[in-house]
Amino acid sequence: MGKLHTLKKAALLFAGGLFVLNIILPPPLNKAYDNSVVVTDKNDQWLSAFPMDGGTWRLKADLDRIDPTFITYLLAIEDKRFYHHSGVDPLAVGRAARSWKRHGRAVSGASTLTMQLVRQLEPRERNLGSKAVETLRAMQIEVRISKDEILALYLTHVPYGGNIEGIEAASLAYFDKHPDQLTAAESALLIALPQAPEARRPDRHPKAAIAARDKILDKLYAQGLLSGVQLREAKEEPIPQARTSFKQSAWLAGRKLKGRADRKTARFVSTIDGPLQDSMQKLATDYTSDKTFNTALLVIENETMKVRVHVGSAGRDRPGGWIDMTGRPRSPGSTLKPFIYGFAFDDGLSAPGSFIMDAPTRFGTYQPENFNRRYHGDVRIHEALAHSLNVPAVIALDQVGTSRFEAALELGGANIITPNQQEGKAGLALALGGAGLRVEDLAVLYAGLANGGAAQPLVWSEIGAPQSRYQFMEEKSAAKITQILRQAPTPDGRVPHWLTKNSHAIAYKTGTSYGFRDAWAAGYTDKWTIIVWTGRPDGAPRVGRTGRLTAAPLLFDLFALLPDTGTHRSYEKIQDAPRGLQTFGGVGDKAPVLLFPPDGADIAVSEFGTYARGLTLAARSTEQSSLNWYVDGVPVSAETLSGKSVWRPEKPGFYKVSVVDNEGRTTTAKVRVIDIEKM
Repeated sequence: MGKLHTLKKAALLFAGGLFVLNIILPPPLNKAYDNSVVVTDKNDQWLSAFPMDGGTWRLKADLDRIDPTFITYLLAIEDKRFYHHSGVDPLAVGRAARSWKRHGRAVSGASTLTMQLVRQLEPRERNLGSKAVETLRAMQIEVRISKDEILALYLTHVPYGGNIEGIEAASLAYFDKHPDQLTAAESALLIALPQAPEARRPDRHPKAAIAARDKILDKLYAQGLLSGVQLREAKEEPIPQARTSFKQSAWLAGRKLKGRADRKTARFVSTIDGPLQDSMQKLATDYTSDKTFNTALLVIENETMKVRVHVGSAGRDRPGGWIDMTGRPRSPGSTLKPFIYGFAFDDGLSAPGSFIMDAPTRFGTYQPENFNRRYHGDVRIHEALAHSLNVPAVIALDQVGTSRFEAALELGGANIITPNQQEGKAGLALALGGAGLRVEDLAVLYAGLANGGAAQPLVWSEIGAPQSRYQFMEEKSAAKITQILRQAPTPDGRVPHWLTKNSHAIAYKTGTSYGFRDAWAAGYTDKWTIIVWTGRPDGAPRVGRTGRLTAAPLLFDLFALLPDTGTHRSYEKIQDAPRGLQTFGGVGDKAPVLLFPPDGADIAVSEFGTYARGLTLAARSTEQSSLNWYVDGVPVSAETLSGKSVWRPEKPGFYKVSVVDNEGRTTTAKVRVIDIEKM
C-alpha cells in the first residue's frame, strides 16, 4: 500500500513539474506567426509579396485556400491519426520501436505533424534527447491551439527547398498557382519534397523528384486513394523544370503598405483595384517606352478617398525605377493656381468673370513672367486660369496672402516643402511652383475640389472606418473652379466632353516646373481624381516637355480606362462678375495696362534733369483712345518728333507714375529711381 502511495505521489510531482514547466517554458508560438507579408487588392486577390529577413519566402497557409484532396493525401502519408492524438501517436511510436528492434535502425518514423512543426520552429540535432523535447513541445502546442491551427502552421513552415517554406510559396514557385486546385501528381510532389527538400528539388534534381513523387503516388494507390488510371496519368505528368517568380503588381504600393499588415494573418487588404492597376501600369509602361524618363500616377475614388491605382514608377528599368515618385516632393508648377483663385472667391475678392491684369509686374525683387512671355492686358479670371497665365496668378496670390494660402493648403492635407527658404515660406513664387509637393498631396487637394472643397486623407485599407473631412474651400468656390477647369482647352486630338456622348467631364490643370524638370496633369470628374507626374527622378531637365504635351495626354488616356462616366455635362457659359467684383488686383475694367515702368520697380538712372536721356513710358489700352501720363500728378508731355512720352526724373527718390485714358480710367505704378553712380 505504501509503495502504491509513493508511486502516486511521484506521478503527481511529475505532473506538477510538467505543469510548471509548461508555464515557464511555453512553446515558441509567437515565432510561428513570422511570415512573408502579402499585400492584396480590394477583393483580397494577390498583388505582391515580400520575403522575410534573410530572403526566405514563407507565406501563411490558409486551409480554406488549399485543395481538400491534398490535405487527405498528406494525412494519409504523414499522420493518419492526426485528429485523434494529443501530439504523440502511441501506435506510431510502438510501430517505430518494433522496427528499430527488428532492423537495428530507424525504418519507420513516429513523428506526428505536430512534432514536425516543433522541429521547424526549434531545429535541433536529430537524437533521442531531441525527440523527447519534441514530444513534450508537441503536447504543449496541442493544449494551446486547435488541430486546424496546428495543420495550418505546419503547412506554413514546412520546407520545400532553397528559400521556400510552406505550401503556398511552394505551389506558386513550382506550379505558378495557388494550392486550391492541385493535381494528384502536384500533391504527391509537394508531400515528397519536405522529406528531403534539397535532394528532391525538381529544378535541380528532377530524377530524384520524379522518383520520390512516384513513390508517394504508389502509397496513395495502395491505400485506395487513387485508381489505376489516376496513378498512371499522374506518373506521366511532367514535373516543373524551374521555379517561377512571384507576381509583383503594384510593387511600390506594396512596399509602402507591407508594414501595416496584420501580424497574425500576414496580409494587408489594400484599396487597389487589381485589374485596373494592371491595365494602368501597362499604359504607363508603354507611355515611357523610350526609357528616357519616368512617370507616376494615382487614381482616387472621390466618394471614399480610396486609392484604386498606384503607379510609383513605370518600370524598374526606367530612370529611378525603384523610387516611388508619388511620395517624393517635386515642384508642382502651375497646378496650385486653381486653389489661389478658389480662395480669392472664398474671401469675396473676385469672381470667375472678374478682370485681372496680365502685364509685366514687379513684386519687390520678384518679377514673374508668363510662360511664353506674351501678355494680354485685362483678362477675366476664368481665362487666366484656363490658359494658365502666370502674372495674374501671382497678383491673385498677393491679394489672397501667401500665409493664408499656405495655411489653407496644409489644413487641407498638403505637406508643402520649402527648402532653403527664409522662415520656411515660399512666398509669391508658390503660385508658379516655388515649393515641393508630392503626387499624394495634389491627389488630396484635387479630390477635395471634386468633393466640394472638403479634403480628406487618402485611404489605403479596404477594411476600416472613413476619416473625417476638412472644409478647406467653400463649396460654391470649388464648384466655380470646377466649371472653369472643365472648359480648359483639351490636349491636341481630344474632343471637349460636351461634344462627345457619354464622355468623362474632366476638370483638369497642367503644370510645368522651372527648367522643364517636372510635367504634371491633375484632373477629376464627379467620381474620380487622377494625378500624373512625368519627368526624371534625378531632376534632369527635359527641354520643351511641358505638362500639356507630356502629362495631359496620359491623363486623358487613363480616364478612358475608368468606368462610370456619370452625367453628361453640356457647355456652361461663365457669367460676368457681379457689381463690386468686376476688377481684381487693382486694375480697372478696360483700364490702360501699364507696361513700363512696372509697379514696385527699382529703376537705375545715370542722368537727371531736363537734358537727360529720359525714360520712355509705355502702356497698352484695350480701346482706341489717347493716353496721358502723370508723375506725382504733373503731366508728362509727348515728344514732338517721336510722339512718345519721355519722363526725365529730377533726382533719385520715390515717384507715382499714372497713365489715364480719355475716359478717365487710370492705372498707377509706384517706383523708386536710383542713381546708378551711387549703387
